[in-house]
Amino acid sequence: MNRFANKVAIVTGAAQGIGRRVAERLAEEGARLVAVDRSELVHELQDELGQRAEVLTLTADLEQFAEAQRVVNEAVQRFGRLDVLVNNVGGTIWAKPYEHYAEHEIEAEVRRSLFPTLWCCRAALAPMLEQGGGAIVNVSSIATRGVNRVPYGAAKGGVNALTACLAFETAERGIRVNATAPGGTEAPPRRIPRNAAEQSAQEKAWYQQIVDQTVQSSLMKRYGSIDEQVGAILFLASDEASYITGVTLPVGGGDLG
Repeated sequence: MNRFANKVAIVTGAAQGIGRRVAERLAEEGARLVAVDRSELVHELQDELGQRAEVLTLTADLEQFAEAQRVVNEAVQRFGRLDVLVNNVGGTIWAKPYEHYAEHEIEAEVRRSLFPTLWCCRAALAPMLEQGGGAIVNVSSIATRGVNRVPYGAAKGGVNALTACLAFETAERGIRVNATAPGGTEAPPRRIPRNAAEQSAQEKAWYQQIVDQTVQSSLMKRYGSIDEQVGAILFLASDEASYITGVTLPVGGGDLG
């Protein structure tokens, strides 16, 4: 398949997990790729993909608007345009009942899982509007209806609202804005954990409640694979989804979130 031939695509959170596989698949399908992460691990993609694709790797803290703007500016300066933006930054930092969250933890969850998507969408609008089109795919979560992740769920609910509202504003100007809502996903252990602190016995029990609820809520009674998540993201980013905008697509084995 060559769905992204000559298209310029930014993928955030590209150092590992879903984001890394999205970056790899986009490059395989012909995209000129800008892979972004706060971790230096993202530069491995230059070595992995650079012999067969045009790849720019950048480190950035996308919780800051200036950094999101810098990434978009560097992408346009290097490749001349921006066709696809996949916003993949985010993830649960803590997992526990809401009454146990401290104020700074609530703020950190929202800043991690909402603001990078807000900022990158804002930064990407100028080049996409100037060229008369583009596709944005935001990675949300079915955790908007789940246990022990209220701040994260609230942040991803914001991503869903952002997706719908921005689609309303930009559809007639050629920009499509969609999201996927991944369910539980089997993935290799994170090389850089979101929370490096060792879990207590109670914290492990709270996290197990998330796992149990995720499996129970899935009609298929299992976790998905990374490639099952990536397939949905690439579909929404491609011209195959040219008549789809403003949609958040659950990818959770039947769990609608």
